[in-house]
Amino acid sequence: MSDRRRRPVLIAAAVAAMVAIAAEPADPPTTVRGVRPRVRLVVRGDAADRTLEGAVEQEAVDGDLLLETDDQRLELIDAAEIVSREQVDPAGNVEAPRALGERVLRELPRGFDQIATRHYLICFDTNRAYAQWCGSLFERLHDAFVNFWRRAGIEVVEPDGPLIVVIFADRQRYEAHAAGDLGAAADRVVGYYNLLSNRVTTFDLTGSDSLVRRPAGSAGRAGLEILAEPEAAGLVSTLVHEATHQMAFNCGLHRRLAAVPLWVSEGVATYFETPDLASSRGWRGVGGVNRPRLERFRTAFRPGMLAATVLDDESFRRADEAIDAYATAWALTAFLMQTRRPAFVEYIRTLAAKPPLSADDRQTRRQDFFDAFGAEPEALEEPLLKFIARLR
Repeated sequence: MSDRRRRPVLIAAAVAAMVAIAAEPADPPTTVRGVRPRVRLVVRGDAADRTLEGAVEQEAVDGDLLLETDDQRLELIDAAEIVSREQVDPAGNVEAPRALGERVLRELPRGFDQIATRHYLICFDTNRAYAQWCGSLFERLHDAFVNFWRRAGIEVVEPDGPLIVVIFADRQRYEAHAAGDLGAAADRVVGYYNLLSNRVTTFDLTGSDSLVRRPAGSAGRAGLEILAEPEAAGLVSTLVHEATHQMAFNCGLHRRLAAVPLWVSEGVATYFETPDLASSRGWRGVGGVNRPRLERFRTAFRPGMLAATVLDDESFRRADEAIDAYATAWALTAFLMQTRRPAFVEYIRTLAAKPPLSADDRQTRRQDFFDAFGAEPEALEEPLLKFIARLR
C-alpha cells in the first residue's frame, strides 16, 4: 500500500470488480468478528478538513490507512493528509440500526424511509410491502449462507453492523443514482453490490420495465406479483446474487479489496442465486442446477476457456464475453463444490487470508489453484465436462 503510484490502479481495479459483480443472485453460534483498532482522524480536504471515525482495516509502515468508517465505507487515507489521530474505544463501533439508517437516509434523495430486520437495514422510497418482502428474502439467504459454509468447514463471522440495502422506487431514479458508481453500465443491471460502500443497491422490480405496476398491500402480495411474471427467475436471481456478494464480503468468505479472483466471487454468487418460483418466498435453497448458466456453458464452452477464466478477470469485463465467463464460473464452482469440496474450502481460506489492496499475477493465481486442487486448470476441463454432461 506504500507504493503511491500503484494505489490508484488498485482502487480502479476495485471499482472495475464492483461493476463485474453487478450480475445479470442445530448449528453453533456465529463467531463475532475480531476487534480492530479504532481511530478518530482529522483529514485535510480540498475545501475543509474532515473528521472520520472507524476501524483500521490495514495500516502501512508509512502511516497510510485503509479505514472502514462507521457507515461501512472503505476509505484510503494518505498519511500526509492526516492532521490528527486519536485512538477510540474499539467496543464503541457498533451504531444502532436506527441511527445508522438516519445517517444513510441523509445521503439519499428525499422521501426515503427505513426498516430493520435481524441482519439488514433496508432504505427505500418504494412500497413498504416490497421492502419487507426483500428483507424476508435476504434473511433467508443470510441463514442459508451461514449454515452452508459452516457445514462446509468455513468459520463464518458476523458483520459489525447490519448489512445495508438501498431500494429505489423506479428504474429511472435508480439509474441516476447508480451512474455515480457504475457509469455507463448503470442501465444494464438491475442491482449491484458496491465493494467500497458495502451496499446493495437496486429498485422496485414490480415497477421494472418488464413488469406491470400493481402496488402491493403486503409483503406476500409483493412476492406473488414478482413471481407471477415470466421474468421472475432473472429478477429474483439478481437480488439473491448481489446479496450473496454482500454476505461473502462481510462474513469472512472474501475480503474487500483483496485479490479475490472474479471466477470465485461470481461462482459463489451464481451457485446461490437459483430462485424458487413455486413459493411467494422466492428462494429456498443452495446449489440447485442453475439452468440458464448451465445451458450457456454448454453452448459457449471452448477448449482453453477454463484456464482463461481462472487466471484472468478480463473476460468478466468484456461485454462480448461476460455472460460466458459467468456461466463458466458457475460450472466450475458447482463442479468443485460437489466433487472436491474440502479442496475448494481450503482454497477459499487461502484467498480470505490475502490482505486488502493486494494484486496477484497470473502465475500466483495458477499456483494457488494448483496448490488447492493438485492440477492445472487445463487438466480439469475433461472432468468438468463429464460432470456437466450428467446434469439434468
